[in-house]
Amino acid sequence: MLKRFYNFNRLIKKQKVLVVYGPRRVGKTTLLNEFLKNTKLKYKLDSGDNMKIQQILSSQDFKQIKEYAEGYNLIAIDEAQQIPNIGLGLKILVDQMPNLTVIVTGSSSFDLSQKIGEPLTGRKKTIILFPLAQMELRDKFNKYELKERLEDFLIFGSYPEVITAKSRQGKIEVLEELVNSYLLKDVLTLDKIKSSQQLLNLLKLIAFQVGSQVSLSELASQVKLDVKTVDRYLDILEKSFVIKRLGGFSRNLRQEVISKAKYYFLDNGVRNALISQFNKLNDRNDTGALFENFMFAEKLKANAYKNKGVAIYFWRTYAGQEIDLIEEGQGNLSGYEFKWSAKIKTKSPKDWFKNYPQAKYKIVHQENYLDFVL
Repeated sequence: MLKRFYNFNRLIKKQKVLVVYGPRRVGKTTLLNEFLKNTKLKYKLDSGDNMKIQQILSSQDFKQIKEYAEGYNLIAIDEAQQIPNIGLGLKILVDQMPNLTVIVTGSSSFDLSQKIGEPLTGRKKTIILFPLAQMELRDKFNKYELKERLEDFLIFGSYPEVITAKSRQGKIEVLEELVNSYLLKDVLTLDKIKSSQQLLNLLKLIAFQVGSQVSLSELASQVKLDVKTVDRYLDILEKSFVIKRLGGFSRNLRQEVISKAKYYFLDNGVRNALISQFNKLNDRNDTGALFENFMFAEKLKANAYKNKGVAIYFWRTYAGQEIDLIEEGQGNLSGYEFKWSAKIKTKSPKDWFKNYPQAKYKIVHQENYLDFVL
């Protein structure tokens, strides 16, 4: 059993809904079942796939919903995004039953947030469960062992089933099934996406441009879609936990680029499965991009789990000076440049120090990366 960062005992409260988002197969159900197995609360566990549960919780019938939960301290609903008007049903539960605690999970923030957002204003706490973070794997492996497995993390990512797979081929099979049977299938059911092939082509383009600035008009031209459609598809992919957008940092200085964005994958294995590229690092030319994507994803996880409350960006000037990741928050400004090899000589961006003299700057590489993400 791989230990996860979140402890539901610390997160649940009476008259509050704990909403757990995250991609499919990331371990939400496992984490929920593990909590239920050890809780002393009297609970009821149901699935949003159950048509009877859908009918009850979408009915907005106070009496029927109260009867459903009567006698329990905790109601847990897996895959809650399947239930129409689930937000209103949950609102009735927590408003009418003051001693009740509710946990719901969902694999799409796009779908579930639309259904629970407004009805549960002030009545919910939201968390995201990601693929396994280095800070979670630290419980299983020491720092030396994590570094020894770094190549595997860059190629195969950190989904729980990938980490526990016994062989290289086993990892590949898990990822191929994950991409083909879950991630893309989920995305295609959202918002009436018409062309699965164009969506796949768009994702592959993003995969080949990890760490590079992306122009919506160029993407639209390459996949033969209009700019608005590409923008909508990218938004859906982000809310489905496949990719994450990173905007440019600027304090309104004319020489800083903010018109373009970068896109990263939440998991390296998903990125590599999309382009069917599982070669070892010695046999590929995208190691730098893989390391950059991995660092971005790990920092995203660590910041979310530690609730750091920082904003992240990239920084680039029209003269070509750039920094891969900027963190801004709590009165601090820090820049991080990602380089796979510690031996690569990197020029410090002079304009960064000139424009932001109080800011920090650090080069992160394979020798010191754990200090950055643990």
